[in-house]
Amino acid sequence: MEMKPTEISSSKMFGGYNKRYKHYSPILGCSMNFHIFFPPSSSPSHKFPVLYWLSGLTCTDENFITKSGAQRVAASEGVALIAPDTSPRGLNVEGESDCWDFGVGAGFYLNATQEKWKNWKMYDYVVKELPTLLHENFPELDTSRASIFGHSMGGHGALTIYLKNLDKYKSVSAFAPIANPINCPWGLKAFTNYLGENKADWEEYDATCLVSKYNDLAATILIDQGEDDKFLKDQLLPQKFEEACRKLNVPLLLRMQPGYDHSYFFISTFIDDHISHHAQALNL
Repeated sequence: MEMKPTEISSSKMFGGYNKRYKHYSPILGCSMNFHIFFPPSSSPSHKFPVLYWLSGLTCTDENFITKSGAQRVAASEGVALIAPDTSPRGLNVEGESDCWDFGVGAGFYLNATQEKWKNWKMYDYVVKELPTLLHENFPELDTSRASIFGHSMGGHGALTIYLKNLDKYKSVSAFAPIANPINCPWGLKAFTNYLGENKADWEEYDATCLVSKYNDLAATILIDQGEDDKFLKDQLLPQKFEEACRKLNVPLLLRMQPGYDHSYFFISTFIDDHISHHAQALNL
C-alpha cells in the first residue's frame, strides 16, 4: 500500500495552489483524500502554519475548497489550509450508506468502539495520522503551529478535538457547530451506533461536557451561528455550550447572525473573520 500521499490535482488560486492528495490510511483501513491550500511563498525555506478545516455531514474534502472562499485571506495571511474527508470510504460495511446522517460522510470525528464500525476512527486520523503525514511529506508546512475550525458536524469535531488537545492547537472556531450532541437527534444516532449505550463515553465527544474538564483556555473560541438555520433549535444547541462557557469563565464569542442559514453562503460571508482569528493566534 502506498502510504505516501500522491498528488491527484492542482489548481492555482490567489498566487497559491489548491492541491488534492490521496493516500492509504492504516488507521482507517482505506484510501483517503485530502486537500491542502498552499499560500504563495516568498522563499523556499519559509514554513506555513496549518489550519485544519473539518466539514459537516455528507461533505467530502472538496466542499470547503470549492465553496468557502477562504483562500484569498489564507493567501494574504500566509496560512496553509488542510481539508480532510469526513469518514472512511469504500469499506462496504453493511448499512454504511443507508442514511445521510450516519456512516459514510458522517464520521463525527470520534473513535468508534463498536466492532461493526471499528474503522470509523476519524478522531485519530485528524489528531494523529494526518499531522504526522503532513510533517513527514511537506517540509513547507510547520505542523507544530496549528489551529482548527469546522462547520456543523465539523464544528463539533473542531471544538472537541481542540478542548482535548490544548497543547496541539493554538485556536479554534466553528460555524453552526453541533454543540451538545448528547442532547440532539444527530448525536444520539451517531453515538449510540458508534460508541454503544454508555453515556459516559458519549460525553468524551461533546463540547458542552468537555469544557468543564478542559477549560484552561488562553484563546477566545469564536462561533458564528445563523439565526435562520433550520437546525438551530433541535440539533445545534449553541446556547448550551454558551451556558457552560459562561459558568466557567471560558472566553467565547458566539455571534448570532440574523437571516443566515446553515449553508456555505453563510460560511463564505464570515470566513475572513475566522481566518484572521486563527492567523493572529498562529503568531503571524
